[in-house]
Amino acid sequence: MFVAPDPGRLRLRSSARAVLGIALAVTVSGLAAHSLVAAIAGGLSALLALFTVTDATVRGQAVTTALLPAVGFPVLAVATVLHAHPLLRDAAFLAVVCAGVYARRWGPRGHALGVFAFMTFFMAQFLQPAPARLPELYAAVALSLIASSAVRFGAWCYERRLPPPAVPAPHPGRGLARTTTRQAIQATAACAFALGAGQMLSQDRWYWAVGAVWWIFVNTASRGETLVRGFRRVLGTVAGIAAGLLIAIPLHSAPAPTAVIVAVCVFGIFYTAAVSYSWMMFFVTVMAGLLYGLLGVLHPGLLALRFEETAVGALGAALAVVLVLPITTHSATDAWIQRAVHCVRDCTAASARRLAGDAAADPSPHVAELELLLGRVRLSLVPLLHPLSPLRHRKARARQVMSCLDDCAAQVRGLAEVAADPAASHDARLTAACQRVEAVVGALFAPGAEPAAAPTALGPAPHHHPGAERALAHLHSLESALTALAHPVRSSPRAPFAAS
Repeated sequence: MFVAPDPGRLRLRSSARAVLGIALAVTVSGLAAHSLVAAIAGGLSALLALFTVTDATVRGQAVTTALLPAVGFPVLAVATVLHAHPLLRDAAFLAVVCAGVYARRWGPRGHALGVFAFMTFFMAQFLQPAPARLPELYAAVALSLIASSAVRFGAWCYERRLPPPAVPAPHPGRGLARTTTRQAIQATAACAFALGAGQMLSQDRWYWAVGAVWWIFVNTASRGETLVRGFRRVLGTVAGIAAGLLIAIPLHSAPAPTAVIVAVCVFGIFYTAAVSYSWMMFFVTVMAGLLYGLLGVLHPGLLALRFEETAVGALGAALAVVLVLPITTHSATDAWIQRAVHCVRDCTAASARRLAGDAAADPSPHVAELELLLGRVRLSLVPLLHPLSPLRHRKARARQVMSCLDDCAAQVRGLAEVAADPAASHDARLTAACQRVEAVVGALFAPGAEPAAAPTALGPAPHHHPGAERALAHLHSLESALTALAHPVRSSPRAPFAAS
């Protein structure tokens, strides 16, 4: 959490802005409704808007934020009206879960709208408002979104000065071949288990188990990722409960110190989310304890119940990803590795065309895409690289794969820099070197192909342009890295990611 890189201090700025935006939202919604329930609803809505809306452009973020009430208000009405009818309420909750996860197929906007719909239903179970209070809650949510948007898009919109981030396209597929479809079915099954088991533990706080399942499935794409995330959620919850016993209970719901510590928790949630799910859950759990303290229902038994419900949710998620349409770590990782290697090939081809005099050829977008794809590969490999993973042989193979891909990325960046030099000239040897790279990529995933032998180093050619010499050196190193990658990828029928 403390040593992870923060280029441009984006995490720091995002966290500080979230504290300001949520504080303003809580103040505005609380003063407008003169109600603690409205203030909490407004604060949670602002937190969700700032946390989950991640469109690539500021305009896209503004549009998605404006659409949040369109899904949140109907769901809030259904959850409030059906609260007195458990069977209908539970069925509606599971329908929201299924639709919310399936909506991820439409990218960041679908993901944000799905999360907001789910959390709106969850918030209704948390606050238990009467139907007569719906207008008050609608006003609180609307005012909080306006207030947080005024901070995000008006007072402190630092993204306007940044280039829009590249986003890798989702894996193609139809029906059950689409990851989001399978995850929607898995999440619904897991939530159904958590809902039933959670109600056996508590008729009042059962929704904690369902919430645990939902957030375990967020930003995961395979069985291994989901299991690791479940473990980290339980770990963060346990630590947060311990801190809650030491912090939240002694406060006795005193408003001023509670508000200060809640602000610290909000900052911690945003600052740690990208680097440590366990730390993020620690801050979420402490904040939840403080909010329950404000509502006057916090006691040690409630914190113990939160742990039990979280454990039930983690168990439900684990059973679902193992038994219901499993998406193996092997298949997910293999797909991302193939996309990364093909991106290397595309960048190499674009660089070669640029060096040959094609001014329209630009390898830079491929370099940016490769960085994103390598991030996805690292995320997919987390289950194998986890310190508690018992699969030592496959852990070593996963590290070898990551090392080779990192070497490829370094050579591709160097090659793109050479290609951008207007003084670099074409060399006939570049065409042959690029063809060798393409041949290695083609053989890497071809059925029955044998790993290629390491290439022979190219000798110096002083009479050629220095730019061409540097490009050849990068191409040679790139060919070597791809050849080395063939060993962990192809040395056994399912290595390195099977059985995970």
